Amino acid sequence: MTDDGRKEPSTREAALAWESLFRAQVALMRRFQRDDVWGPLTIREYDVLFTLSGCPGGSARLRELAENSLLTQPSLSRLVERLEVDGWVTRGPVEGDGRGVAVTLTPAGTELQREVGRRHARSIRHFVGGALDADELATMKALTDKLRAAQAGIPDA
Repeated sequence: MTDDGRKEPSTREAALAWESLFRAQVALMRRFQRDDVWGPLTIREYDVLFTLSGCPGGSARLRELAENSLLTQPSLSRLVERLEVDGWVTRGPVEGDGRGVAVTLTPAGTELQREVGRRHARSIRHFVGGALDADELATMKALTDKLRAAQAGIPDA
């Protein structure tokens, strides 16, 4: 038992749960990548625009974007550069920080994110909502939120 009374999972139980979550995510990401909703964007480019759309003023430091991505900072920098060339974002200095780089959605980037986001939301509804009912979706969200939040308090192995 843990300090808070929970049954301590075995290594096998934790590994099986992780593998199941990972395989489900891989299967869904493959479906989403094949889906014809992205317009001129790749799925990774859309992810950056989506992340920025949830930030105050549609802007975030490059470092903050890297924390929410599986991309390395150099790869993310190249991706942001492409988005800037295409007019979807701008890059600029962070006020009061000579080294920080802020990435900001342009009006065109905001509109594109919304258009693609509406199509992607319908795709999510089809692939995820087609497999789970409303109660199961709520349970999955609660579990994944809990798993993500707990990581800050679990020391590195």
